[in-house]
Amino acid sequence: MSFFMAIYLNRRVIFGIMFRVFMVLLLFKIGLSNYVPASFVFGDSLLDVGNNNYIVSLAKANHDPYGIDFGMATGRFSNGRTVADVINQKLGLGFSPPYLAPTTTGSVVLKGVNYASGAGGILNNSGQIFGGRINFDAQIDNFANTREEIISLIGVPAALNLFKKALFTVALGSNDFLDNYLTPILSIPERVLVSPESFVATLVSRLRLQLTRLFNLGARKIVVVNVGPIGCIPYVRDFTPFAGDECVTLPNELAQLFNTQLKSLVAELRTKLEGSLFVYADVYHIMEDILQNYNDYGGLQFTLAKHICCRFSIWSLYIKTC
Repeated sequence: MSFFMAIYLNRRVIFGIMFRVFMVLLLFKIGLSNYVPASFVFGDSLLDVGNNNYIVSLAKANHDPYGIDFGMATGRFSNGRTVADVINQKLGLGFSPPYLAPTTTGSVVLKGVNYASGAGGILNNSGQIFGGRINFDAQIDNFANTREEIISLIGVPAALNLFKKALFTVALGSNDFLDNYLTPILSIPERVLVSPESFVATLVSRLRLQLTRLFNLGARKIVVVNVGPIGCIPYVRDFTPFAGDECVTLPNELAQLFNTQLKSLVAELRTKLEGSLFVYADVYHIMEDILQNYNDYGGLQFTLAKHICCRFSIWSLYIKTC
């Protein structure tokens, strides 16, 4: 298994559990009693269903051991379904197809599209160590293209009504820390010049513009997922040996700093943008509870959660395999 696979697989193992617990809360918050005709998904590797298959990138999941539940790798950074897949099935929509797939065209897009991309972030320079990735601005650009296609298929009034009732999920931010501000070695100059508070303020400011743009394109029911306890990810722990079996403090502090401002931003937009329903999804504390009380969730499933599957040195980042 390559280093990059190890990163994403461990992130999926931990956060995949978290998202599945959160799914039930999400469905009740939005309300299944209301008809949801489509699901549009924006995010990173946690929600990517194959977009990175179609770009030149080191962040790929189109090979073993990914996709074992499907019998083959699909481009999902997971053994099986993503949380968006599960939610869509509960809504009776089936899987939202990856935007870049050549078959994602015509009437298929009327039930929604997935724009998520492994290594993607809020900022356009996040994840650049992986090469190709689709960050949030570009994902919104892609939705704008889908929007025009839907309008051409069913007309403006019907399209706007579809967007009004559709579910929009936005789950980004982890890579802006892990693969930008906290990138081992490469991020040191930036952290000398930019304080954590300034970096988080930049993230929130950019996200405000992006979510507002999404609203202006017709989105109304928008679930915004916060950043989980990224300091507890196995590969982050391995990069910080002095942390031992404990979570690494700085990444978690940054996540909480961002989440506090994100929650305020969601409340601000819900008030400011008339007709919107912004929902703040707090997965940080759900995951924190699982980590601290794992025996309550079936302890044997978490016995290896503190360690990465491969050991490597910082100097062999791009070549170490196992």
